[in-house]
Amino acid sequence: MTPHIEAKKEDIAKVVLMPGDPLRAKHIAENYLEDYKIINTVRNMLGYTGFYKGKKITIMSSGMGIPSMGIYSYELFKFYDVDKIIRIGSAGSYKENLKIYDLVLVEGAYSESTYGITQSLDTDDVIYSDKDINDTILKAADKLNYKINRGLVHSSDVFYKESNMPSESVKKYNLLAVEMETFALFHNAKVLNKKASAILTISDNLVTHEETTSEERQKSFNEMMVLALESALEL
Repeated sequence: MTPHIEAKKEDIAKVVLMPGDPLRAKHIAENYLEDYKIINTVRNMLGYTGFYKGKKITIMSSGMGIPSMGIYSYELFKFYDVDKIIRIGSAGSYKENLKIYDLVLVEGAYSESTYGITQSLDTDDVIYSDKDINDTILKAADKLNYKINRGLVHSSDVFYKESNMPSESVKKYNLLAVEMETFALFHNAKVLNKKASAILTISDNLVTHEETTSEERQKSFNEMMVLALESALEL
């Protein structure tokens, strides 16, 4: 047990899928897992462990933002001996041709956050995902005939900005989209010698202003969920 997770160590699988939204974790467990049980309700940050096609998998919500992902992914890696985490979340597109419901495999996360330097004196502003997990995800996407975009994303500490989009960083790193958690996950994996990646679904486009509803974000990102589950089978 930790201050934030009430599960016993044996209740959590070696491979964890992490949506930000606790209700998305609940939706995945109820619709895709067999013989699942709830393993965390602390702060309503819901977690479930069950079986997908015979493979034990944990679905654990991370909450919103780098600090929250920082807490939960660190505890899973450090105290529950989790080996691999795949974040499954939503993102806002920086590209006109990257449309709502498109999938993004995150090869690296850029952030102006102070999380890394505060946590471990790490000054890197781009941290990369695990190549082996990424290769597994790409093979699963090919098998499922899913189109998947690849590249770097922006992990921002701020959702509501008074200033304009950080155009210089977007151009410098050719950032595909913006979200709020992946940088902390990748940082913790790097520090603790673990493996992590992220699959994102575009929920809104900051150029065209297309957007999805909160209910759609919770329940309708089915391709991302299936891709993550099928990938987990091979991890």
